[in-house]
Amino acid sequence: MTTETRPEIVPAPRSSAAAPRTTSLRRQKRIATTAIMVFLIVASLLMAAPFLWMALSSIRDPTELAKVPMPLIPQDLRLENYTEALTRAPFAIYARNSLILATAAAVLNVAFGSACGYALAKMRFRLAPAIFGWMVACIMIPFYATVIPVFLMVRHMPLFGGNSIFGAGGTGWIDTWWALIVPGAISPFMVFLFRQFYVATPSELIEAARLDGVSEFGIYTRIITPLIMPGLLTVALLSFEAGWNNFLWPLLVTTSENLRVIQVGISSFRQEAATDWHLLMAGTTMAAVPMIILFLIFQRYFVQGFAASGIK
Repeated sequence: MTTETRPEIVPAPRSSAAAPRTTSLRRQKRIATTAIMVFLIVASLLMAAPFLWMALSSIRDPTELAKVPMPLIPQDLRLENYTEALTRAPFAIYARNSLILATAAAVLNVAFGSACGYALAKMRFRLAPAIFGWMVACIMIPFYATVIPVFLMVRHMPLFGGNSIFGAGGTGWIDTWWALIVPGAISPFMVFLFRQFYVATPSELIEAARLDGVSEFGIYTRIITPLIMPGLLTVALLSFEAGWNNFLWPLLVTTSENLRVIQVGISSFRQEAATDWHLLMAGTTMAAVPMIILFLIFQRYFVQGFAASGIK
């Protein structure tokens, strides 16, 4: 009986040039990573500089703000600027009104925008491409181009504010919550975002649900919409931010102190004769902090939402 001997496989010797090439690639990758990190740090500091200047100016002495050049670090910390700003203007009323406006904008945009986005993405009807194209075209129209027509519609709203059925004789929705909330109840951009979210969901689930006899509203609310939870949070956060930071529209349609929002209320520190910069910066800082905290809490869902929608 003979035993067959197999030739021993000897691994080929590594090329002497492979090790330097690997080291060079690692060095290049390390240099590229370092350069990207340095760029991101510098860009972050540049973007954060106005906010840092605002926060530091909010605790400066008024005389220090008038110095030329102004010292970078406040020499005399004045936390009293915040208490003085709160006593000089009814910030509690302003914050309440902004919170109501922002919350209403978030809820209504999520409700109406998701319904429109689902219809454009998953329901088959002939005018869907034309309506979607019209929505995209509306996104390109700036708000300042439509503010006068919308204001006239609000001003001449029939049967409101003493107006007749033809919209004459009264003030319409001026200086009411209707004027603050209704024009921002839905946004073409939010409809576009929701449509992108719904397009990415599997249509097989919808077909199976229809075969099982589930209504279209049930498919929309109980099957497909829960799949785009990051999208819901993204739209809600964007809508809340737009409502909270809204300045021009509340300035145009409100006249009473009880309906003034925080962005309009801050302008009370700026008078014709002089401007209380320390109070203005303190009020602006208090108005910016809630949105910063909100974005820090939900930033993970915010990034996931934009990534899922295909917007880079």
